[in-house]
Amino acid sequence: MRMSVSNIGALFELDLRFMTLLGWTADMARIAVTDGMAKDAVSLLEQSGHEVVLGTISKGDLAQGALSEFDAIVVRSATKLPAEVIAASGDRLSVIGRAGVGVDNIDIVAAAKAGIPVVNAPRASTQSVVELTMGHLLASLRHIPRSDRSLRDGQWEKKAMKGTELSGKNLGLIGFGRIAQGVGAIAQALGMSIHTYDPYLPPKVAKIQNTTLHKNVDTLFSNCTHISIHCNLNDETHHLVNAERLALMPGRSNDGIACGNHIVNCARGGIIDEDALLAALEDGTLSSAALDVFEIEPVPASAPLLQHPHFHGTPHIGAATMEAQARVGRDIALAIMKVLDGGVCDTTVNSHLLG
Repeated sequence: MRMSVSNIGALFELDLRFMTLLGWTADMARIAVTDGMAKDAVSLLEQSGHEVVLGTISKGDLAQGALSEFDAIVVRSATKLPAEVIAASGDRLSVIGRAGVGVDNIDIVAAAKAGIPVVNAPRASTQSVVELTMGHLLASLRHIPRSDRSLRDGQWEKKAMKGTELSGKNLGLIGFGRIAQGVGAIAQALGMSIHTYDPYLPPKVAKIQNTTLHKNVDTLFSNCTHISIHCNLNDETHHLVNAERLALMPGRSNDGIACGNHIVNCARGGIIDEDALLAALEDGTLSSAALDVFEIEPVPASAPLLQHPHFHGTPHIGAATMEAQARVGRDIALAIMKVLDGGVCDTTVNSHLLG
């Protein structure tokens, strides 16, 4: 059953009642929330006896040990917590919460060395990112952004905006976690064949999902005219999508249509080499590219990629829905409270590094 935002908000009161009945008696903690948080989530923390301090902490203050005054901190992607910030935080900081999925803005190894669990909310934004990914893919193939810009310029370029269908095409998914599986399910319902590259995926999962699993990322590119990114950013995946791999894409689908090549990234900036992406758009290797994430954020308005007519983007809004933000806030508040009360949270991303 899908819940409305009001339904999700009502769950906060139930969570608090259940925790009280179960004897949840964590001592009051001081919690910094630096990048914003849903009001209901803040209320959940405060009603359980914790002090919540909302507001940005500057990079300089973080480096000078501002977090030594807090028991916990909740961040999104804007606040960076490198090793030096964690080292300057002293012994009081007990848990770091990432209100979202990716933790590349947090040094989880340094946190583990300091004995600090890092918890995230991996399930809360899944549906929102799935829907944005499909939105970008459909917008690319049907030239929706280009058509809109053209209309605003007073042009009626009907013939120039002839697109292609998703049906009958191969969609390659780099990474095959919750979001990619959600994208795959919708794409299959639209008639696409799903291919994936994920070296950590058990073959039986691919079989259950009716997906062709590739052992090599290059064969994924050579078989797919449509690619969507769904992996984490790390040393292994940085610029995984480069000029050589983009050049492998076939441009013509199995149904015989010269549909061109298309790529979407709503995962993490830096996985795609953006210089190579622009070059591929300019020489026709790619017919379209759509990004929600960029290697440098916010992306400068002067960036050449933003000026290309076959590119469109969004400002890192994958999880920016009312429903996702309510779920993210609830999930991270409960995770923070559990750790503060001495429990073990199943979304601790550095559990394997903690002593």
